[in-house]
Amino acid sequence: MSLSRRNFLGSLAAPAFLKAASPRPNVLWIFGDDLGVELGCYGHPLVRTPNIDRLANEGMRFDRCYTTAPVCSASRSAFNVGLYQTSTGTHHHRSHRQDGYQLPSGARLLSHSLRDAGYFTANVLDIAPGVRGSGKTDFNFKLEGKPFQGTHWNQRAEGQPFYAQINFTAPHKGPAFVEARRQKTLIDPAKVELPPYYPEHPVVRDEVANYLDAVQLLDSKVGVLLDRLEQDKLLDNTAIFLIGDNGRCLLRGKQWLYDAGTHVPLIVRWPGVAAKGSTNHDLISAVDWTATTLDIARIPLPEPFHGQSVFGARYKPRTHVVTCRDRCDMTLDRIRAIRDRRYKLIRNLMPERPYTQYNRYIETSYPTLGALQELHAKGKLNAVQEQFMAPRKPDVEFYDTETDPHEVKNLAADPRHKARLKKMNAELDAWSKKAGDTGAAPEDPKAAVLE
Repeated sequence: MSLSRRNFLGSLAAPAFLKAASPRPNVLWIFGDDLGVELGCYGHPLVRTPNIDRLANEGMRFDRCYTTAPVCSASRSAFNVGLYQTSTGTHHHRSHRQDGYQLPSGARLLSHSLRDAGYFTANVLDIAPGVRGSGKTDFNFKLEGKPFQGTHWNQRAEGQPFYAQINFTAPHKGPAFVEARRQKTLIDPAKVELPPYYPEHPVVRDEVANYLDAVQLLDSKVGVLLDRLEQDKLLDNTAIFLIGDNGRCLLRGKQWLYDAGTHVPLIVRWPGVAAKGSTNHDLISAVDWTATTLDIARIPLPEPFHGQSVFGARYKPRTHVVTCRDRCDMTLDRIRAIRDRRYKLIRNLMPERPYTQYNRYIETSYPTLGALQELHAKGKLNAVQEQFMAPRKPDVEFYDTETDPHEVKNLAADPRHKARLKKMNAELDAWSKKAGDTGAAPEDPKAAVLE
């Protein structure tokens, strides 16, 4: 499987603010599993997230950050490498678990590059009594050797900089949703503002409120983590990233290319570099986290590479971001999307497969789907809510996210957008060719993990 050998941006020089003789900062990535932008610092009216808000107040909040895929394993296989998952053949969810598939030549795990540059790498587990990282990796490829050297930054040699990931399960579906219900302060389902594609139903309100409870649970764990970093005197010399691996775990979010499935928080607290309380409005792709981390460590970007350092000397704001969805569990689909600051084009390359084609995870974990199906059978859904129950997806979806943030008014046939639609189609075609999108090739049945 070939990759373009062109370095998209060239090697990034070490930032001017990092003197050659100065110690290299530590880097910490904090993940909320399936975390969207439903946070206090992003303006959510109900959620209380004082610890994450603290990170935003002491650093920079990016309000247009998107993952390259709407599901964990494909997304993680991209931003942990710095290449689109569709370029490395790792785009199907939970694929290549037993066939020994390796990354193409020239592609490397971020933690391996940092290890070779002298960083101690850790996927942190124990933080404090009752607060623990999951140790999640979820790569769609096989590695030679371990991805990380340890499970805590305190295992490093004296004076050695560290790169660490802390993966919190919340707000992922499952045990975190149950644990979230045990908090003292819970979201009132009656006060939840439902998006127009959800019907008015107590089950729907309860599920959305439970997700927001789980976001607040994540915040409490982030608070314990920050206390530990402060105790270890690490806050002043550590670049902290707060991120989500894909969008929110609610129907029409995770697994889909609407903003609810790909728009994630990015908060960078980096004393002396990320201005306190600042907001960045540029379009950011998750592979840019990877490039920024290498830049912090003064490691030139390898070739090929698809990200750029948001603090680098050669940084150039993106005109658009591309996101891709392929097989998720047993559900085969192929969807591509390109988004600029206002408009989004979605190509449904398998339009004959409906939004509601069977997926065990969604059927068993998303109560809202059951409510939709019930009301659909009774003829009680409105026209917007019926869209998700259609027997076929449109070939093309086109949205003005400024006037239609929930992406429910498809403008693909609107003649007023004909020129813009043509332009974005051409940009998506150019990206596909340049990045080497392998999604059109049939998946080897031996690679599939149909959970």
